This record gives sequence, C-alpha cells and structure tokens, in this order.
Amino acid sequence: MTWQDQQLPAQHAPVRTGKIGVLLVNLGTPDAPDARSVRRYLAEFLSDPRVIEIPKLVWQPILRGIILNTRPKKSAEAYAQVWTEKGSPLAAITAAQAEELQQRLGDSAVVRWAMRYGAPAIGDELQRLMDAGCERILLAPLYPQYCAASTATVVDKAGEKLRTMRWQPALRTLPPYHDDPAYIAALAADLGAQLDALDFAPEVLLLSFHGMPRRTLELGDPYHCHCQKTARLLEQAMARPDLRFRTSFQSRFGRAEWLGPATDAVLAEEGHAGTKRLAIAAPGFAADCLETLEELAIRGREQFEAAGGSQFAALSCLNAGADGMAMLEALVRRELSGWIAPPVASA
Repeated sequence: MTWQDQQLPAQHAPVRTGKIGVLLVNLGTPDAPDARSVRRYLAEFLSDPRVIEIPKLVWQPILRGIILNTRPKKSAEAYAQVWTEKGSPLAAITAAQAEELQQRLGDSAVVRWAMRYGAPAIGDELQRLMDAGCERILLAPLYPQYCAASTATVVDKAGEKLRTMRWQPALRTLPPYHDDPAYIAALAADLGAQLDALDFAPEVLLLSFHGMPRRTLELGDPYHCHCQKTARLLEQAMARPDLRFRTSFQSRFGRAEWLGPATDAVLAEEGHAGTKRLAIAAPGFAADCLETLEELAIRGREQFEAAGGSQFAALSCLNAGADGMAMLEALVRRELSGWIAPPVASA
C-alpha cells in the first residue's frame, strides 16, 4: 500500500471522470402555452440586465406593474398557435438536435441541451454532465451572430453555476459562426432546396434577423455587422440572379429605436410596391420557434397579403435537418479539437 493510498479517507465518494461533454443552449420557452407559464418565463427573460439595459430601479416597476400584467395573455395565445404534441417547438427541436449530434459524435462526447430561460436550466445540465464524468465541457450557444443579449448571457449563466461548484469542469465556448463557410453552405443548400420545392417562384427572399435596440450597435455590439455579413455571404453563395434579396429585423419591443429596417415594414412596403410573390427566412435562428412560426409564418403572411401580396412562403430554419446537423457536427468537432480524436476517414 502506498503512502497516497493510506491518506485517502475510507468514506471517499466514488466519482466518474475522464469524459467530454457538449451542452447545446438556445434562448428558452415557457413550459406551457398559458398566461401563468408565459408570465414566469417573461419575468426571467426580461429581468436579465443584458436583455433590458435599463437601471433595475427604473425597469422593474414597469415590468412588474405593467408588462407582466398585460403581455402574458397575448403571448400565450401566440404560443398556443404553434405548440405541438411534443410541447414547445424550440424545446422539441433543440432536443432533436442534441439527440442527432449524440449519434454523430458517438462515445467521444456526452451531449445534452439547455435553455437560457426556462427549463432545462444551464446550471442543472452542467451538473448532470459533471455527474456523468465530464471534466471538459463545450458550451455551445446556438446563436450564429454574436450578441451580448444572447451569447454573452449564456456564458454569464454558466459562470453563475461555476461559482457554486467546488470541482469545476474545464470549459470552452463555441464562438459565433455567422461567416463560417460550413454555416453559409448549410444555409444555402437548405434554403435553396426549400425554394425549389415551392409551387411558385418568389420575386424576393427576405432575410429576417431578430431585432435589437440601435443603442447596442452604438455601444459596440457586433450583432448588426454579423447579420449583414451573413446576409451578404448567403446571397453570394445562393447565386440566384432572379431573386432579389433583402435584410430586415423583427420583434421590436418598447419605444426605443431599433435596428432596421423592420420586417413588418418591409413586408408592407414590398406588397404596396407591387411584389406578389415573396419568401421569408430567418437565418439567425438555429431552430424554429415563436418568432419564426407565429411572427413570420402567420403574422408575416397577413401583413404581406394585406399590402397586396398574393403568394407567401415562410422557410424553415436548419433545425435538425441533414444540412444543419452536418454543419453543427463540423463546428463542434473543431471546437473539441485536442479533447476528442478526429473521425476516422472511410476507405
């Protein structure tokens, strides 16, 4: 028996070690399409100081006294229109992405998924990975374009968990991939196939990104530039001279000036200008959610048709499709370099 063996307490708890973990993270969703669940979700989401950059003493009375007493019912009605048998579309798709990525990575890593707001929580899933023996974890925010209100707040939340852990894992973070050739190629292939499957030929492809207050651009957030670069590279990759590309920003909230042009304004403008056939895509979203399935597919159609348009198509996000998953596997394997062995090339 060695000296080290003699020093180990007999009651030392058994631990699992030596594994690699991957945690996919998306924005979040209420647990159910009802006002109570939406209120709980919005209270967490809109209390994040990276999302609402207004002093807490000013913002919280507005949030608690007005917004959380009026918005949940309306938002719940919107969620009810897109809810599925598996629950929230965003949660169901993110779970499917994690399951597919696990199959692609095999035994080289343990893959789990979490939501920044709502369940499953980032801290809980980090702990589950540690309990499974994952001493090295890749935190993968599924936001192609970096924004402090999305990517950074995921890292913030992971940091909150790390502060409570006596034994912390080594942590890496998936960087933004707005201009990554694999991402652009996946978008071009997937959107191109969807366009080819339509029963009409769109005149315009509107690329709608989630909006942010214009102040974020002025303060140095790269999000606006990342979105514009994605749109430019995607147009080049798709190489469709018969299709006119436009870029817009959706989901405005509050009275502040937001990044523009606004998606609803562009839809109305195109309809009034005589555009009859339009398709819309949301390349900044890794998975379909309320903002794509209700705001774009349902409300967007209504706005375009009310302005004179006649044929409208909302294209799906990459979701857990083959193009998107091949891209995600490539990005994750790259960021796990040195932690896992590269895949063996087939003969």
